[in-house]
Parts: sequence; structure tokens; C-alpha cells
Amino acid sequence: QVQLVESGGGLVQAGGSLRLSCAASGLTFSRGAMAWFRQVPEKEREFVAAISWSGENTYYANSVKGRFTISRDNAKNTVYLQMNTLKPEDTAVYYCALATSFVARALASYEIAYWGQGTRVTVSS
Repeated sequence: QVQLVESGGGLVQAGGSLRLSCAASGLTFSRGAMAWFRQVPEKEREFVAAISWSGENTYYANSVKGRFTISRDNAKNTVYLQMNTLKPEDTAVYYCALATSFVARALASYEIAYWGQGTRVTVSS
């Protein structure tokens, strides 16, 4: 059973930065693409970024491209999301996810095998 535990959320002013971490345990971390999603109340969970199992390929939602960077360290079973130039509209609960796909691309929620519990990010204006 894979477990994903996020950390690093918090309150930051607009223009600031945060780095989210996702520590994974279980046997399948190094095989699947990893992704970050986010969700605000009364809206569907939204894809943010994905990284392939090798770490060589990444994919970003247009809304975060150029500001966020996803990376992974398979030796540490950890995936990261570096978030720069944060905007109030980035405020959400961010979820780490292990996909059923090996490919880094825009992923849908039904393509996710495991979710973390989420970490809240609040960006003040």
C-alpha cells in the first residue's frame, strides 16, 4: 500500500514562494508518474503539474507554467513542488498523487492510484 504525505503548506504573501514536499512509502513510488493537484471549495480538483517516473519529463498546467517547478528524488521517495511568484488565486489545498501512467502529461483524477491527505496553501494579497 502506497502512502503519500505532503508537507510545506502555509500562509505566504503574494509574490512569495513555498516548497511543498511529498514523502512516499510503499513499493511503487519509482514506477509511476507523480503529480500535484489542487482544490478550492466547491470546485473540482485541478491538475497542476506532473513528472515522469524517471524525472526527465515534466508537464504543467498553463496557470502555473513558468512559476512552479516539479521535481522528484527517487532515492528519497520524495516529490517536490517549488512554487514561486505566488498569486492569491493559487490559494488551495494541494494534493500529491501517484498516477497509473508513467507519462508526465495533463492527468485526470480518474488516472490517480493514490492521493495524499493534502496541504493547505494560502496566498494573501
